Amino acid sequence: MDIVKTICEDLDAIRRSRPLVHSITNYVVMNETANAILCLGALPIMAHAPEEVEEMVGMAGALVLNIGTLSREWVDAMALAGKRANEKGIPVILDPVGAGATKLRTDSSKRLLNEVRISIVRGNTAEVATLAGRLAEIRGVESISAADAAEVIAREFASQSGVTAAVTGVIDVVSDGKRTAKISNGHAMLSRVVGTGCMASVIVASFAAVDSDPFSAAVGGLTAFGIAGEMAASASGEKPGTFHVELYNALCAINSADIKAKSKVEIQER
Repeated sequence: MDIVKTICEDLDAIRRSRPLVHSITNYVVMNETANAILCLGALPIMAHAPEEVEEMVGMAGALVLNIGTLSREWVDAMALAGKRANEKGIPVILDPVGAGATKLRTDSSKRLLNEVRISIVRGNTAEVATLAGRLAEIRGVESISAADAAEVIAREFASQSGVTAAVTGVIDVVSDGKRTAKISNGHAMLSRVVGTGCMASVIVASFAAVDSDPFSAAVGGLTAFGIAGEMAASASGEKPGTFHVELYNALCAINSADIKAKSKVEIQER
């Protein structure tokens, strides 16, 4: 597949159709993720009340379930929204923030995987390793270590679950069990600002809203976000506060020419 061409076409489709991305997400990143979606060209809504999530998701092009500041009531709302999204053929992206750090986070992630047909799981190495039943160390919501390489974890989780795995780190890895992509775009400054992992998830969701292939949507979203991170680092002089603002600017400015010139993606077929 010509993945660069697909990413460019998907980016154009996002800006042309402006899909609604419904995020049931955490208090820490609501503003950041809403702005990221809007700057890329899609439309954000952050609705979590059980009384409206089923109705709201029916209008969306993609649904993001992010457990960063979860409660039992929020997980119930996520399950309701996810099931309605499944009924309507709307892709669901799970961000298992901190899975492995506490029993509640791990159990909630597994519940959503069991009750909802998830299209893509976007997490760090330790989070996805936990869901794959692998040894990992996570401190708070930060990945400290995992016993296996991200490529092995992503491929194994995708193969056993049927869910596309998007594992972010120094090199991002996406696998659907048959195809595995390594994405070398990004910048170290992305780890200096709170919420960039959650932002990556909603950018992936924006691509999933216009691309029926979860694998290419995940690759496209992470590639575009990584390139935006590089552009923001250059414009900000690597100052965290300025970088935060420039990341929004880069998501707004990124175009097909940037994708073609800067993407660093390798895909292997099993």
